[in-house]
Amino acid sequence: MSLVEIIIVIVLIGGVLALVTSRVLGGRDRANVGLTNTQLITLAGKVDQFQMDTGRLPDSLEQLVTSTGQPNWLGPYAKAEELKDPWGNPIQFRRPGTSGPYELVSLGADGQAGGESVNADIRKP
Repeated sequence: MSLVEIIIVIVLIGGVLALVTSRVLGGRDRANVGLTNTQLITLAGKVDQFQMDTGRLPDSLEQLVTSTGQPNWLGPYAKAEELKDPWGNPIQFRRPGTSGPYELVSLGADGQAGGESVNADIRKP
């Protein structure tokens, strides 16, 4: 093999590795969107359980983790790490929500309001 042939083979291998890497990393973001949807549904159930036990909605998600002297609090209802989305951003708890008494919001991969694709906000009433 000549030097030119070796360089061509190395460039081709680099191109294949770049393509595979982009596919794997893109798949991770899509998986994180699905995981966030599931996480918000689970967290909504924990908020509902808090409300059933105490008779009111929490003021913040942190009240699911530690008691603030609330009567009938039977928690902890969640762990502190469950209050962050897969990208490490805090999940927002909004009262009232746009279509119910509360809303849980993940700001997506970029951690900023709005966006498209994996950067889009994910909401659960």
